[in-house]
Amino acid sequence: MQYVERYTESLDWITLFLVGCVVLYTIAKYAYPKRFDEFILLPINNKYFFVHGKNDDIKHPFNILLFINQVISVSIFLFLFLKVMRPEVLKTNPWLFLQICSGYSIFILIKFSIEKIVGSIFSIDALINNYLYQKLSYRNLLAIALFIGNLIFFYTLEPSLNILLSFIAIILILNGIALFNSYKSIGKIILANFFYFILYLCALEIAPYYILYKVLH
Repeated sequence: MQYVERYTESLDWITLFLVGCVVLYTIAKYAYPKRFDEFILLPINNKYFFVHGKNDDIKHPFNILLFINQVISVSIFLFLFLKVMRPEVLKTNPWLFLQICSGYSIFILIKFSIEKIVGSIFSIDALINNYLYQKLSYRNLLAIALFIGNLIFFYTLEPSLNILLSFIAIILILNGIALFNSYKSIGKIILANFFYFILYLCALEIAPYYILYKVLH
């Protein structure tokens, strides 16, 4: 009888991070129950923004808890995507997840800082703060979908590249709908400053992701 060596990847560290996400969501739910319920209902109504979006600091503990979950969920999904698309990378780079995690965090924080600076330069701080609050909230909500997807792909369904690409397409469509809702809420201001809005889209919403793609490609 010929024995074939079977390699089984350990999911212990992924399980720890996913359990950490559950803990953070639980803390957010029990520390801010009403706020969490309104946040979960964002796809149905915008009460969350009317109650919290105008006066709350974007650095509120509730937002920080959800942002940490966003970083973890996005990083785990990107790790899974690379694992399926380019498995050789994992064999040569044992620190890939931490690199993805730190790189994503730095990218988002730098982009956020630049947008804040632009708001200060053009004296539209209130508008930019409100827009950033909405965008952060929507992406924290999408992170819950990524978290659920990670649970399914790691423990229930062995994903193929086509499945992951389809899931990414759904997330991008949902993100586009979220951005459209944000823009619609300030539609009159956008129409009055349409040229600057197009510049903003090209410089701060499209260009950073294109540059990141070219750097990683």
